[in-house]
Amino acid sequence: MTVQQKIIPCLWVEKDAKVVSEYYLSIFKEGKLKDYHQFTNPPEMGGQTFDTAVIEIAGIEFSILAAGPLFKFNEAVSFVINTKDQTETDYYWEALTSNGGEEGVCGWCKDKYGLSWQVVPVEYFDLIHSEDPIVRDKALTNTFKMKKLILSELK
Repeated sequence: MTVQQKIIPCLWVEKDAKVVSEYYLSIFKEGKLKDYHQFTNPPEMGGQTFDTAVIEIAGIEFSILAAGPLFKFNEAVSFVINTKDQTETDYYWEALTSNGGEEGVCGWCKDKYGLSWQVVPVEYFDLIHSEDPIVRDKALTNTFKMKKLILSELK
């Protein structure tokens, strides 16, 4: 396996790196599984098995380490999905919050593994950075009233 990306986020999950990979690849349609391996720790380390995978989604490689329930995701790390329009925003929001995910506020949500995402239409940044204080203030004020970002309500 050739490493092409200098920094690769590693997602520690409890079990089933292949199942986790398939989940993310079902959401990010252009993604691909690049590597998968199962390992057994040596006897002096307990002999348990674990597995790893490398996936590429949206042009970014992610390593997935399924090695037990030692660590959990939290909001200190999230991934922003810059969406081209409301339709794409709706797609990712629904895909990530369904089947055990949960909605947050201000465009934040968690997937069924507890990983935090920010689903943000790129036009949103134009609104909150507008030189027109009325446009900027309306977008910011309405952001705090929303879960999923709705462009028509931010304008």
